[in-house]
Amino acid sequence: MNFGGRPHGASTIRCKYCRSSLTVIPGERAIQCSQCNCVTRVRRADRIPLPPMGPMTAPFLHARSKKRAVLIGITYASGMRRGCGELRGPINDVKCMRNLLCNRFGFPSECVIMLTDDQRDPFRLPTKDNIRMAMHWLVQGCSYGDSLVFHFSGIGAQVADDDGDEVDGYDEALCPMDAFQRGPILDDEINEAIVRPLVRGVRLHAVVDACYSATVLDLPFLCRVSKNGYWRWEDHRPPTGAWKGTSGGHAVLISGYSDGNKNFAVMPEAVASVGAMTHSFVRAVECEPYGVTYGRLLNSMRTIMHKGGGGGYDDLQGPIGAPIMGNHQVANFSGVQEPNLSSSEMFDIYRKPFVL
Repeated sequence: MNFGGRPHGASTIRCKYCRSSLTVIPGERAIQCSQCNCVTRVRRADRIPLPPMGPMTAPFLHARSKKRAVLIGITYASGMRRGCGELRGPINDVKCMRNLLCNRFGFPSECVIMLTDDQRDPFRLPTKDNIRMAMHWLVQGCSYGDSLVFHFSGIGAQVADDDGDEVDGYDEALCPMDAFQRGPILDDEINEAIVRPLVRGVRLHAVVDACYSATVLDLPFLCRVSKNGYWRWEDHRPPTGAWKGTSGGHAVLISGYSDGNKNFAVMPEAVASVGAMTHSFVRAVECEPYGVTYGRLLNSMRTIMHKGGGGGYDDLQGPIGAPIMGNHQVANFSGVQEPNLSSSEMFDIYRKPFVL
């Protein structure tokens, strides 16, 4: 798989921040600069239409059940995240999320797709095209009673909004392993791919461990801790009136607030690490009883984060930490300071049970 060179039909623009020349791929609305790591939006006039595409999910046509998951972990090794070093947690995050889903919530292992940048299968690498195909596979043909999970551990980005659908004026994005060649995946696309197709009776839970990820699914309602310590819903419906919800299903995103000042904390070469956001989620779910409410889950996550992780995976009860037992540390590479919950609909977080 070739990540270099200038693709056929591409054009060039200048980075908004450092003025470097950037290659624009057909169909992309934003591009990440390899020199300063910042994201520049592609103006409508500079966008190149995509050619007609074939089936989006062909590489993932295998067993499907009512419980399906896509887990993505990107270390950005081999210089793919220039000037920032390699993350030493995302692949461990994916392994522990898979164990959590399969061992506690009964997800069939063959229905859990893992995209990590240490795999040999080119269709299991977390490239932009593969992530897009996996998202479409996740929701394709969804029906009443389906429980879907999307997990991302890696780097996020932020770019100025150009269509007036963001309350804070910025779009959030996730960076695939080829972000410098293909650009990040904007929240508009993520919402269109895995939120809007959800029909009545379908549940989607997303857990995102990345900087600038608080509203990366573009869901209309955000629940976070206020200054007085109480969880409070905020209306994040677009000022334009555009609908960002589902087609009758329910979507929930568990992510985190970060101010962007401390995005990365790379651990020493000899120490395998785990992401603080994923760690707090997995540890809170494993330590809480079945039927825990969303409110109690969020409070547990917040306590674990404020205690600096509360220890490694060694102190988990059960099999969840099994893939990475040993002397491991928690790395807050996303700079997350507080957990957030966003949703396609508001609900009582202290009464509604958390169920996957």
